[in-house]
Amino acid sequence: MKLITAIIRLERLPEVKAALFRAGVTGMTLSRVSGHGGEREVVQRYRAETVLLEFHDKVKVEMACSEPFVEPTIQAILSAARTGNVGDGKIFVQPLDQVIRIRTGERDNAALTPVTADAVQRAAQVEFAQEGR
Repeated sequence: MKLITAIIRLERLPEVKAALFRAGVTGMTLSRVSGHGGEREVVQRYRAETVLLEFHDKVKVEMACSEPFVEPTIQAILSAARTGNVGDGKIFVQPLDQVIRIRTGERDNAALTPVTADAVQRAAQVEFAQEGR
């Protein structure tokens, strides 16, 4: 099991979520974050003063995946989040020792698979097939 954390551009979020659903990843946590990586600092004027914007708005997407979903998840994020410009983000993959679903007490892989995963994945595949026409 792995914890996959991706920091992506805010405007790429809809494409990333759709790609993850098509890959069968249905459970994720989203957080709005600010950060600074390789992007240039932006200088703006605000009320007659010069303001240096050092941090850029991003989205942090976190998901716990069983081993068969790790590489498809990474590929889905890469394909949907990449613009080719500085500031596209990063993907971090970390090992997970244990996962426990609080409601049922299920552990590890059983705790990672949502009840609706099959239905969501089928719907995403139908949507993807229709987009390809």
